[in-house]
Amino acid sequence: MAPLSGILMPIEAVPDPVFARKVVGDGASLDPTTQILLAPCAGSVLNIHSAGHALTIGAEGGLEVLLHIGIDTVQLKGAGFTPRVKAGDKVAEGQPLIEFAADEVAKKARSLLTQIVITTPELVGKMRKYGGSVLAGKDPVLTIELAAGEAGHAAQEAGAPIVSKAVVIPNSSGLHARPAATLARLARAYRCDLRLRKGDAQANLRSVSSVMGLDVRQGDKVFIVACGHDAKEAVDAILPALEKGLGEESAGAASAPASSAPAARPAASGNRDLLAGISASPGLASGRAFILSQTKSHVPEHGETPEQERRLLGEAVAAARLQLDALQDRLKLSGDAGKSEIFGAHLELLEDPDLFELAESAIAKGKSAAFSWKEAFTAHADRLAGMSNELLAARAGDLRDVGRRVLKQLLGEPDENISGIPAGSILIAEELTPSDIASLDRTKVPGCATVGGGPTSHIAILAQSFGLPLVVGLEPHALEIPAGAAIILDADKGVVGVNPPAKDLEEVRARIERAARQKREEAGAAGRPALTLDGHRIEVFANLSAAGEAAEAVKLGAEGVGLLRSEFLFLNRTEAPSEEEQTRAYQAAAAALGKERPLIIRTLDAGGDKQLPYLQLPKEENPFLGERGIRIGLAHPDILRTQARAVLRAAQAGKVRIMFPMISDIEEYRAARAIVLEEAKRLGASPIQVGIMIEVPSAAVLAELFAAEADFFSIGTNDLTQYTLAMDRGHPRLAGKADALHPSVLRLIGMVVEAARAHGKPVGVCGGLAGDPRGIPLLLGLGVTELSVSAPAVPSVKAAVRGLKLEDCRLLAKRAVSLGTAAEVRALIPAQARA
Repeated sequence: MAPLSGILMPIEAVPDPVFARKVVGDGASLDPTTQILLAPCAGSVLNIHSAGHALTIGAEGGLEVLLHIGIDTVQLKGAGFTPRVKAGDKVAEGQPLIEFAADEVAKKARSLLTQIVITTPELVGKMRKYGGSVLAGKDPVLTIELAAGEAGHAAQEAGAPIVSKAVVIPNSSGLHARPAATLARLARAYRCDLRLRKGDAQANLRSVSSVMGLDVRQGDKVFIVACGHDAKEAVDAILPALEKGLGEESAGAASAPASSAPAARPAASGNRDLLAGISASPGLASGRAFILSQTKSHVPEHGETPEQERRLLGEAVAAARLQLDALQDRLKLSGDAGKSEIFGAHLELLEDPDLFELAESAIAKGKSAAFSWKEAFTAHADRLAGMSNELLAARAGDLRDVGRRVLKQLLGEPDENISGIPAGSILIAEELTPSDIASLDRTKVPGCATVGGGPTSHIAILAQSFGLPLVVGLEPHALEIPAGAAIILDADKGVVGVNPPAKDLEEVRARIERAARQKREEAGAAGRPALTLDGHRIEVFANLSAAGEAAEAVKLGAEGVGLLRSEFLFLNRTEAPSEEEQTRAYQAAAAALGKERPLIIRTLDAGGDKQLPYLQLPKEENPFLGERGIRIGLAHPDILRTQARAVLRAAQAGKVRIMFPMISDIEEYRAARAIVLEEAKRLGASPIQVGIMIEVPSAAVLAELFAAEADFFSIGTNDLTQYTLAMDRGHPRLAGKADALHPSVLRLIGMVVEAARAHGKPVGVCGGLAGDPRGIPLLLGLGVTELSVSAPAVPSVKAAVRGLKLEDCRLLAKRAVSLGTAAEVRALIPAQARA
């Protein structure tokens, strides 16, 4: 029923894009002539805004109805509004909810238009909207028919808030960014209001920065407070996850807990040419000082209309999200999935409701989007930076990184071009961000040092994983080091030497040179075949994430491309690449390799952790066991056909083959191969070799059947390991046990090789095990004749092969598959292979 008397109008006509674009949900708008908001239906008050201008009712069937009086009325901070109910109250249809002084509110707000919005669209089967004049409590505004199966299936009605039992936090580092992001993701699956309470303080469970701001440490006692129709379900789901540490190791883990106090800066040395800091990533480097200065942007305080500023902020956030997606995808495709999680946390910060509420409040007061956003993220970052918990304080850098990324979009500023740093530079900055470290050209920059930052920051984690020496917490006058000064960066000790004596510089350079000499020797021999000591040739190919990497792979000694991940063409765009675009990319890679080197192109491997917006893949409870790999191609045959045509056309430029990912049964292979053959016939093109990835146990077990039909196999040991052992290789507690050297995985590899050999088909390995010095002798011993690794690893893998005797490898593999655990296999491997 109508909550107010007045004139109904379409919600699309509301002068606020949040409502007009149905961001919140669909419904109706009403231009009121009365001043007491009535309940449009019976139910329970799920929540009421602190400004008193809006509330949500949980109605029959689980429907949630948002009632929002006026436009931009939040800025009145409750002036002119008198709520007659509170959260948790049960209300009858027609019962007064909020009384407002229409004249007073109309003078200060843009409009009195009142929105009636259904915020649970998934429960709506049909919605009938009414128009014209209505009387409060008498005439209908909406008629809702619940979706099939939803009626009577609502969760418990909202009543008094549900408070969970006390949880003692087991996480050794407390609720820092990663567990806070996990909590936010869990909370967003429910519609009720969710809070985390510690003492008298509470945090919005959907807000990463809000949860981190509670400063929850190991051993602290917290409660989950929920209010809404699915409150019980939310608490029941989130409580056990919180008790178990949200996927992190608990207090009993071997790793020592992070200090709750900030890392102390070492005492000043008294020598301005020897700066003391903190080791954040070990290593030794020398070079010339390059001081990175940060320009201060002019941020206009006042903007256009709030509608325009909201639109600008939304567009900037969307652009930043695309950048972060691209950065994540680049790291994933280069095998750095673990490091990509850092930017996953950045994406979570872009969903932070507390940030947007603060920014929205300033925009509503006439401030520009840029000013409002800067004030919001700076306030949250400063709050984190001021915390006594070192780990949480370090996450202020992440928030500033995300905030500046959006701010640059709002101001139309380009990113700082740190790619233009001269080769041989030691980068010295007041502060570096995770984005800086991830985009750094590490062939030019052998080491970095900062005044800010800490040893537990994400820049430290990234630097460690990249093998980049990093010293943080330097004395402030580090920024006064003359540009071009000679530098010794000893990140093992956490010190930076400026213009050191020639003798010291020579000694450090000698140490660095000895470590690099072996790599140069390997690179010098990379063009030669990889022959074992007893004369057996092993082909060493490269795995590529983009067509443009092919030429560099050849320079590094790759004898072909064992895996070209075609996802680089499909990610971070709103529509699939055309046949022409794909053909050009594949032809370029084939041309770089020449006529004799094979180029194996894997068809689109989407789904799982690689989502494509234009495919509109359904949300799955377990995407890694759902539609991914070849299943996507078969479900969207237009995508697969277009890609097959492009590969077939590119085959004229070289020795091109096509490979299907995630094949699990013979019917999938036959259906996909049929598409390739059909397109070859239509093009009048010569047939090309068609192979499959062996990534799931079913394909390995049926290898004999596949070998009779497929032209070649490529074993993806990363996925084969996680599917065989039922362990997510990204799981914080299980990843260490998801070991490709497990005897079960080795046995499956052996089965595949035997089946391929019986049918005269080649078999290679393109997963991580192919580049592992401990795995290479076992793979050779099992009969693998092709190893495909990241291009930079080609020289060292070839060198490793040259140091092995195939007969010894066979004996080693025979013993390994008879063992029971990965640990036993590792103990069996000769010491030289462990290095």
